Amino acid sequence: MKINHNYDNLVPNYLFADVARKTNEYIAAHPDKDVIRMGIGDVTLPLPPVVVEALKKGADDLGHKETFKGYPDYEGYAFAREAIAKYYASFGVTVSPDEILITDGAKSDSANMSEIFSQDSVVLVTDPVYPVYVDSNIMAGRKILLAPSTVENGFCAMPDESVHADLIYLCSPNNPTGATYSKDQLKAWVDYANANDAVIIYDAAYEHFIVDDSPRSIFAIDGARTCAIELCSLSKTAGFTGTRAGYTVIPKDLVRDGHNIYDLWYRRLSTKYNGVSWPIQCAVAAVFSDEGLKQIDENINYYRENAKTIAGTFDELGIKYTGGKNSPYIWIQCPNGMGSWEFFDYLLENAQVVGTPGEGFGECGKGMFRFTSFSSHENTVEAMRRMRELLS
Repeated sequence: MKINHNYDNLVPNYLFADVARKTNEYIAAHPDKDVIRMGIGDVTLPLPPVVVEALKKGADDLGHKETFKGYPDYEGYAFAREAIAKYYASFGVTVSPDEILITDGAKSDSANMSEIFSQDSVVLVTDPVYPVYVDSNIMAGRKILLAPSTVENGFCAMPDESVHADLIYLCSPNNPTGATYSKDQLKAWVDYANANDAVIIYDAAYEHFIVDDSPRSIFAIDGARTCAIELCSLSKTAGFTGTRAGYTVIPKDLVRDGHNIYDLWYRRLSTKYNGVSWPIQCAVAAVFSDEGLKQIDENINYYRENAKTIAGTFDELGIKYTGGKNSPYIWIQCPNGMGSWEFFDYLLENAQVVGTPGEGFGECGKGMFRFTSFSSHENTVEAMRRMRELLS
């Protein structure tokens, strides 16, 4: 018996596992120090009240014969999919409920989606990149090409017509850089994908943070229905990091190699997945109710205020950054020419503040660093005070 030796090509540890290990080692050695974590993008505010009530009611339904639910529909219950379709319509994008599938989040879908495509598919990712896009395709043994996202292009990599790719991973607003693609930039990617018979796997996990006219969905772009799949998580939108729910949109128009992609993905789901539970889907529908949207906006505005505090500190210090406007992430150049992990250690040891080294997101992340706004106002203000004192 042999293992899948593609795993040998992975870096030894997942980025955030390394961040957690180094942080916990420091805390164990310095129990008197107050460490503020601004590295991992985990929310800190509780679930909105309307979501909690929906969860309670859904759980209560399972305790009565008349309302008990067993296995859900693989694609999700119609009422939850209809609520999401209505939400898309609220910002001018038409998506049918029959093109939406409820899942446990964008992370697993972004990794699993590639299973329905050939192992020989050439994968193109922007660099720096959310590690799951790369690692999941390394596990499958695929060839991976990088599209550099740098200061020069505003961390919005664009397609190279001389390069062919079959699968393209895009994330906007981007994790980790916070950069957001414009409509014209996304149109260039859509045109490239259609010209190359490629498929874009588009991660819209942070779309609800957008405050300007940047596209909220790849399907706001003409031509996207014939080349794109959209993933979205409720982890950041509604605080579902521990609740686990998201959705994937696959247009019925999307066909490759003579096969309908929705049908292939549904076949994969029905074989390897038993769906999202009744209480969680009740909570999903509650998120997209009028009251739910009002309550999640209150939480997101809280994180936006934190992002303004962080960005204002870097403005004051003269440190260049992207993000913080349409995104919960602020992506900075490490001061004084420091490397990413060097700055991580310096900040932890001298200010007891934890961020994420940009190098962990790819080659173009070297010398860069990511902060998240998912903390309390008090901790955000205190962390920035410490940084001003350290770096002024």
